[in-house]
Amino acid sequence: MINKEELLSLILTRLQHDYELQLQAAKAAHEAATHEECVPDNKYATLGLEASYIAQGQANRAQDILRAQQQLQHMTLKPFSVDTPIRLSAVVELRDDEGQGRHVFIAPAAGGLELEFGEIKVMVMTPASPLGKQLIGRRCGDLVELTTNTFREYEIIGVC
Repeated sequence: MINKEELLSLILTRLQHDYELQLQAAKAAHEAATHEECVPDNKYATLGLEASYIAQGQANRAQDILRAQQQLQHMTLKPFSVDTPIRLSAVVELRDDEGQGRHVFIAPAAGGLELEFGEIKVMVMTPASPLGKQLIGRRCGDLVELTTNTFREYEIIGVC
């Protein structure tokens, strides 16, 4: 199936790249906020203020990514079998009622991150997500239901 050590390494590399991009964006927004052309000349000139909000948001996002990296670096990868209940560090293979497959990696952070692992698309999912909540404690062969805009039923066909 999937080598979890390689998958985790790929996730950490992607998070490091995203972190560096966010830091660059925050720095650029900070420079824009403090640039002499952004100094307000009347009470309606808010360009500098708006740029400072953007800089702060990007800095906050960079810190979120850094926290996710730290959590994933300290995560223990556990082995799973068909009889083992799903929990953190499981890679779960699902098939929906139309026969479409998907893979998810249950992690404490970085939920929503999607990446290519060879020819397989893997989505990082936290136990707090709607599908993550449904998967925790389940086993191979179990069915889980997800209702967002539409109803979907997934069968757990593999866990490692």
